[in-house]
Amino acid sequence: MLTLEEGTFLVKTARRVIEAHIRGKRPPSVKNVSEELKKPRGVFVTLTKHGELRGCIGHPMPTMPLIDALVDSAISSATRDPRFPPLEVSELDKILVEVSVLTEPKPIEVDDPREYPGAIVVGRDGLIVEYGGHAGLLLPQVAVEWKWDAEEFLSHACMKAGLMPDAWLDRGIRISRFSAQVFSERTPGGKVEERGFEER
Repeated sequence: MLTLEEGTFLVKTARRVIEAHIRGKRPPSVKNVSEELKKPRGVFVTLTKHGELRGCIGHPMPTMPLIDALVDSAISSATRDPRFPPLEVSELDKILVEVSVLTEPKPIEVDDPREYPGAIVVGRDGLIVEYGGHAGLLLPQVAVEWKWDAEEFLSHACMKAGLMPDAWLDRGIRISRFSAQVFSERTPGGKVEERGFEER
């Protein structure tokens, strides 16, 4: 578990990296980080503007040090999300930066695909759906924000992977879950808080 201080450092670092990149400057060097932030972790950086998604990209798997994955994810969320045009300088004081630090995804083991909804806790679990070369990921907070139940969450994760909503009922599908610590700005560039979600 990361401390609020570490989470605040990650969010503020993500903002500094984004601002430098968008302004055409070299990203600031990140030094003197805690040992915890050097460990390999998955991470996503989410940008919102006026309550609407403006970019979200990350590293699902712990393949590189958290701080390095954060820097790459910050730049990607601002400039490489194919759903949105690259962020502009004029938007920097309008976006909220959120960082989700992931646990390593683990496959959900069930005997029958119909058991998947009962194995998922909304508010705790994020989902990765993989099938036939397709893959889709949804962070834990997405289901809470959209007020989905477990079946709806599964269906939307399948659609994120480019599959039919009921693809989770296919025995050939692979569904993994992970949890996340989520740190978010309350106002653009302002105080950072750790977000908690009611489990259901």
